[in-house]
Parts: sequence; C-alpha cells; structure tokens
Amino acid sequence: MNKVIILAAGEGTRMKSNISKVLHKLCNRPILSYMIDASIESKVDEVIVIVGNNEDQVKEAFGDRVKYVKQEIGEGIPYGTGYAVKLAEDFIGDNDNILVLTGDVPLISKETLVGLMDKQNKENNLATVLTADFEDPSGYGRIVKDAKGQFKKIVEHKDCSPEELKVKEINSGIQVFNGEKLRYALNKLDINNSQGELYLTDVFGILQEEKGKIDTYKLSDNEEIMGINDKIQLAQVEKVMRRRINESYMRDGVILENPETITIEKGVKIGKDTIIEQNTKILGNTEIGEDCLIGMNTRINDAKIGNNVTIFSSFIDQAIVGDGSDVGPFARLRPKAELKENVHVGNFVEVKNAVLDDGAKAGHLAYIGDADLGKRVNVSCGVIFSNYDGKNKFRSTIGDDAFLGANVNIVSPINVADKGFLAAGSTITRDVAEGELAVERSEQKNIKGYYTRKFGE
Repeated sequence: MNKVIILAAGEGTRMKSNISKVLHKLCNRPILSYMIDASIESKVDEVIVIVGNNEDQVKEAFGDRVKYVKQEIGEGIPYGTGYAVKLAEDFIGDNDNILVLTGDVPLISKETLVGLMDKQNKENNLATVLTADFEDPSGYGRIVKDAKGQFKKIVEHKDCSPEELKVKEINSGIQVFNGEKLRYALNKLDINNSQGELYLTDVFGILQEEKGKIDTYKLSDNEEIMGINDKIQLAQVEKVMRRRINESYMRDGVILENPETITIEKGVKIGKDTIIEQNTKILGNTEIGEDCLIGMNTRINDAKIGNNVTIFSSFIDQAIVGDGSDVGPFARLRPKAELKENVHVGNFVEVKNAVLDDGAKAGHLAYIGDADLGKRVNVSCGVIFSNYDGKNKFRSTIGDDAFLGANVNIVSPINVADKGFLAAGSTITRDVAEGELAVERSEQKNIKGYYTRKFGE
C-alpha cells in the first residue's frame, strides 16, 4: 500500500498568530488541505496527519478524511521530524511505501507525488528523496553524492562542512520509504546533532548500512516546495496559488480581467465566456454559469449563479440567482435568498430567506426578508418587510403582478393576492385581496401660519 504521513504538529511561532500555521487560509482554504488533496489525488491508500496542540482544530477542519496521531509537546518529550514520523509507526506496514510530507508546502502537485512514488515502486528502492537545485540553498539540508553521482547522505544546513555548504542540490523535506526499512531505521535514531532532535534525515545514514538503493527524484518546478514559515511567505505562496488556479479557469474559457487581483477558491465551477472583473472573490461551493458578468468588488460565497447573469459590486452568500437576472451595484443576497429568472435586484437592496419569482423587480433601497414574491412583482424604493417582532420571525406572501409602493412597511405575516396594490407610505398589517388597493395613512393636516409662529416675521 501507498501511505502518506503529513507532519502538521509544529506550533509555527514565526507566524505570530493564535491560529495553527497549517490552518491559515490560502485562497480561502487551510494550508494543510492542499497537501491532503494532492495526496488523495495521487491515489494513496491512507493519509495520516501528525497533530500537536492544534489537534481539535485540525480534526474539526478535516473530519474523517484522514487518520490522526497526536504528538505531545513539552519538557522531556523528543522533538524533530524523526520523532514525529515514529509516532505513526503503527500505521507503517512492512510492504508499504511511506510518503512523508511537511504540512507547510501547499504548492506540491499530485504529478510530482505520483512521479516520486512511481520511481520508488519501479526501482524497489529503500528510499527516494525529492530534491531540487537552488542557486541559493541557504537553510536547506544538502544532498551529498559520491563520485558516481549516487546518493550518499543528507546533511542539515547547520551541520554542513564548508564543502557541503557549496552543494546546490537540496532536500525538499519530502521523501518516500520502504515501510519495513523505515521502521527499522526510526528505532535506531539518536539525538547526536546540533539541535538535539531526532532527525528524519538521519534515517538515510542508517539505511546506507542495509543492502538496497537510495535514490533521488529531482523537481522540475522549484515553486512546488515553497514553504510557509511566516506571513510574508504566506502571501508569496498565495500569489503563486492564485496564479495557478486562475490560469486553469482561463484555459477552460473563463475571462479574468487583472487576474492577479482575483481570488477563486479551488473547486469553484465557472462556465465558459463568463467575465470576472478585478478585485473579486469567488469562494466555497459556488457554481457560476456561462456568459455571466461578475463585476469588480464582488464577493460570492457558496452560491449558485445561472447563465447570462450580471452582478455588479455586490455580496452574495449562500444564495441562488437564476438565468438572466441582474444584481447590484451594492446589493446583498443573504443565505436562502433565491432569485428566479430575469429578476432585477438593484442598488442597496438586501434579500434574506426570500424567493423572488420570474420577472420580479426591486430597484433600490429595500429590505426583503422571509417572504415569497410572485412573478413580476414591483418592489419600490424604501419597501421594508418587518418580519421580526423581537422574538419570532414571520413570513409574508406577495402574489403575481402585485405593486408595492414607495416606503411601504409590510408587518409580517401578510398575504397580498395577485395584482394587489399597496399605496406609497402605507404600513400594511392586514391581508390584501386580489386586485385591491390598500392605503393605510393618517389624514394629512396643514397648519396655516406655522412658520411665522415658530420663527417670527
């Protein structure tokens, strides 16, 4: 079996955060999710994550997608990558190939992992190390080879001799081992190094004494092993991830204007010929159809957008927008808002837990909450659905072709039948029958001479 152990217990002190490093967001998804996805997509049989003080948060984020092993942290407890891997010893079978990943290299691709494991399997190696050539290898462990170019050892940067510091080929921190030999070597590790830790890299020196081959597999794109140790590196890696994701959408026929300013979460579905303008975020389980225009400064999360939809500078969260509809600018669709086909929701309109049927219009400055609006309903400026009495929410229904005049207050629950007409400025507290005009205003009184009485001649 092919198995993956991901080292994710580090406290990430350089991140200067209360959030675990591996749970920081990268294009709206936890850093760790990218390593888990790459592992699963490379067809491994089991993913084991080594967790530390972040155990509860990691489990909450990933549930039963992976197996977990807790690494205790504190005085008298060994540190180091070798110790972390050894904690998963119960998952390491003699006939397994064990891929080891660090939890902070989210740019690693499934293609690289497949290539690394294929070389391990086909050549029946004891271990295979993923390496890269860096012009400036400072901080990385060096791959030391013999005169024939065969793997000899890995030396951590702090332990390198002057000659070893000149080596350009570095250890990525990603490697795959034969399970039986890995278990053997893990139990022979010691802390005889500058850090006093159990180094996983020391496994290779132990395996050199065994009969068999240790080999390397060199990266073709060094971006894949960009690590994250602080928030500057987080931003640098996110820039690369954003470019990768956006390029994949453009290859599939989506038009992105100023793509470096656009964030699209991995897994979002977008139809061809849809245009996404700058400074836009499209997140979660969102689906967008074909031939749409998503205007600048829009944020869409967990929403379903139909075909030929136009959205300008608006927030849409857990809502549905039907074919041919247009939204914004400066509109807000909150959870369970649903616009059917050819609906218009204009500037400063908020919709929550409400359905607007085909052809309904709310041009500006309105709140529609907990309501069902029929076909071709007109919602004028200033309409408010008063759906909450301080304790309970109530729902109203508006029939087809109804007209809600400016500054109407609907005190839910109210039923307005088809072609009902609510006069401007009315506060509606009773049902309205089909075709009726409802007017609810106090009698207007004009007081003569008021200005003079108040301010004088």
